[in-house]
Amino acid sequence: MDWGTDLWDQYDIIDKHTQSGLELVEKYVKFVKERTEIEQNYAKQLRNLTKKYNPKRGCKEEQECRFSNHQSFLDILDEMNDYAGQRELIAENMMMNICIEITKYLQELKMERKMHLSEAKKAQQSLESTYKQLDSSKKRFEREWREADKAAQYAEKTDQDINATKADVEKAKQQANMRTHIAEECKNDYAAQLQKYNKEQSQFYFSDMPLIFNKLQDMDERRVRKLAQGYVLFSDTERHVMPIIGKCLEGVTKAGTNVNERNDSIALIEQYKSGFERPGDLEFEDYSQGINRASSDSSLGTIGTPKGPLELLGKNRSKPFWLFSKKSKRLTPERIIVMPTVTEDFGHLPPEQRRKRLQQKLDDIGKELQKEVDQSEALEKMKDVYEKNSQMGDPASLSPQINQTAQNMERLRGELNKYESWLTEAGRRGDSMLRRDTLPEDALSYRSHSNNNGSTHEPYSPDGTHSEEGTPDPSQAIYAEFDDDFEEEEEEELVAPIGQCTAMYNFPGASEGTITMQEGEVLSVVEEDKGDGWTRVRRANGNEGYIPTSYVSINLSK
Repeated sequence: MDWGTDLWDQYDIIDKHTQSGLELVEKYVKFVKERTEIEQNYAKQLRNLTKKYNPKRGCKEEQECRFSNHQSFLDILDEMNDYAGQRELIAENMMMNICIEITKYLQELKMERKMHLSEAKKAQQSLESTYKQLDSSKKRFEREWREADKAAQYAEKTDQDINATKADVEKAKQQANMRTHIAEECKNDYAAQLQKYNKEQSQFYFSDMPLIFNKLQDMDERRVRKLAQGYVLFSDTERHVMPIIGKCLEGVTKAGTNVNERNDSIALIEQYKSGFERPGDLEFEDYSQGINRASSDSSLGTIGTPKGPLELLGKNRSKPFWLFSKKSKRLTPERIIVMPTVTEDFGHLPPEQRRKRLQQKLDDIGKELQKEVDQSEALEKMKDVYEKNSQMGDPASLSPQINQTAQNMERLRGELNKYESWLTEAGRRGDSMLRRDTLPEDALSYRSHSNNNGSTHEPYSPDGTHSEEGTPDPSQAIYAEFDDDFEEEEEEELVAPIGQCTAMYNFPGASEGTITMQEGEVLSVVEEDKGDGWTRVRRANGNEGYIPTSYVSINLSK
């Protein structure tokens, strides 16, 4: 079944149907455009929402990220930001694959439909023109036949009239013959026009119009097929990003499961533990015996109390220490908190916090010292190359850099010894010794001196003075009793990881101290994130390095 055969007489219906189909395509394109606008607005609102609730750099909320529930909330914000990106991708793909593509195809269909309808109109006009010629010849034939019939009747009447002359009769007969001849010509012309019209009419209804209608049918079916593909793309566009959206939702779920209330409580303790003892009983002050008012030596308000929160009480150190501060709108001299002076040895901090800050400072100094040692070794190697091959460069040109590096190493060793003594004073000699043992041997005992003639290596003590060979280092003597115990602990730490982690993303590990990582790779956790966003891990082959904490899923051993 086709339009040319079954709808040969429904030109108007076909015209309206094809126009309605094109309008439907336009309507669908407009619908998809509005959908893309909704997706874009939705994605924009999601991004603004995540930006609104993301902590600003350096704010209090960012410091709270060491707790798992805070970090999980940040992970949820990151996942929602990725989710917003997928909504934007949906809008972009719909606009490119549906709106733009179908709009272009729609213009082609409009041009094709216009061409087919124009051909139909031309065929119709040609048939109408032929019919007009036929009608004109028919009317002429009718008129001339009547005139010829009248002329024949007049000639016959004249012939029967006894009063008519022979000339009149002859003239009437000639007039009748002439009219009859003209009528015959008109009849032949009419017959020819009728044959021509019938032929064109047959061509019009059985060939031209069916062909045009079939072309319109093919065009409409292609339109329907393209529109159906657009319908499918409408769902496929969103289905293609569903796996990524699913990962985003899985990330949100994972963020919830990663919350560990016990670890958060431990982290809070580690962060704010002061190390002070609880206050003791207050002594009875018997004013009847004339005893001067004094506070108990066993309480937190005594003079012998270590530096810490009580230093903030100013003149009221002799008063009891209250856990819950009493807030008041009026500030009296007694309520003014005198902030302690920040000292280099962090003596203004509570004991526990002081030990942590000193340990962190030792770590930083150790890293700087290691860099200087590496640079010193590199300069020495370069100098040896210059001495063996003068064309490579002048060895003397490296002397300023070597001297500067030696001075830096001397300064850093002095600082290292100073902070280690403070840490020992704070009660963390063991940890400081471990940190000291992790430094290269030459970082603690190697000193490079350079002059124009060459370089020498001499034993060097942490306080920056030369020590004769065989003379014990005082700083080493402090830790001598702890050597064996902590060497065993260090060996156990290298062997036994504290947990495992699985990589969620690829990490190139291009920076110094980092390690490469592939998605799905399982690594051993050697050291937890200290709040800087990096976790130390180890491969099965023994390679160690740092990776971003947010790139892995960590399971610590209980």
